[in-house]
Amino acid sequence: MILELPWPDRKLHPNARTHWRAKAQATRLARGDAYILARASGWHTFPLPEGRLHLWLDFYPPDRRRRDDDGLLASMKAARDGIADALKIDDARFVSHPCVMDDVVSGGKVVVRITGAPA
Repeated sequence: MILELPWPDRKLHPNARTHWRAKAQATRLARGDAYILARASGWHTFPLPEGRLHLWLDFYPPDRRRRDDDGLLASMKAARDGIADALKIDDARFVSHPCVMDDVVSGGKVVVRITGAPA
């Protein structure tokens, strides 16, 4: 299962100094976009294994600036919740694996894959 999401809004980064209302709006948009894209891709129709699920996040940045994977992972929390909503599961089942890729993509993107975890 593979899904492409837009690059996370900078307001969602933990080090961003933004007003709470602007961050709340960005959170709502990111969660809604991830939900809609996951449903449109048909992710909700795939059978999921029981237990933990590996959530692989490949970050393709919009430019060559260096980024830390923990900040990017935190900025994807709302999108992760949207994916869990689309799959009708608790997001606590996800084990996240962020990876910042060297390839630059115009506008940036995040490629999300879900695999089953061993019991």
